[in-house]
Amino acid sequence: FDAALRARLVENLAGSEHAPLAERGLKRAAVCVIVTGDGNGEAALVLTRRAKHLSTHSGQFALPGGRVDRGESALEAACREAREEINLELASGDFLGRLDDYPTRSGYVITPLVAWCADPSRATPNPQEVARIYRVPLADLGRPGTPEFVAIPESERPVIRYPLLGTRIHAPTAAVMYQFMEVTLLGRATRVAHLEQPVWAWR
Repeated sequence: FDAALRARLVENLAGSEHAPLAERGLKRAAVCVIVTGDGNGEAALVLTRRAKHLSTHSGQFALPGGRVDRGESALEAACREAREEINLELASGDFLGRLDDYPTRSGYVITPLVAWCADPSRATPNPQEVARIYRVPLADLGRPGTPEFVAIPESERPVIRYPLLGTRIHAPTAAVMYQFMEVTLLGRATRVAHLEQPVWAWR
């Protein structure tokens, strides 16, 4: 977790042409893909577990983010959600670039924005929204056998899931993490909008 990594992320993002999606009636959302330290000098990705009392997606693992309010840009929404969910103040200069828009089965198009947080201790969970904050080592995103791509009878598209933190994390979070690894870390032109969510998320 150092200046050389930050420069590589910036370079790879700048060299990748993200693929926006026409909204086609979908609601807009934004998520923060926050790179920070793991406390031992290695780089990690910030992941949250949503509070169990929430009315939607309760207890699920997610990237900090949410719906874009009327009059907001995706960047403004990402900053607001980071502040509301994990008490993290991000400035526009903390953002390194963006990944592809991802359409969800629940009617959203998500814009992922990659940010750099030099001090991980700045992030603390807001118990009204987040049960816990995790820092997933970037090395875990590329472990052999990860992510997993699974066929289901309900769709011609493969379901993506990440075996992490003793569970399996599904799209959209898994799709965004996979493209982050492929594009931002490895410099590959990998698209993810076609990757499927599990059937239980189709609502």
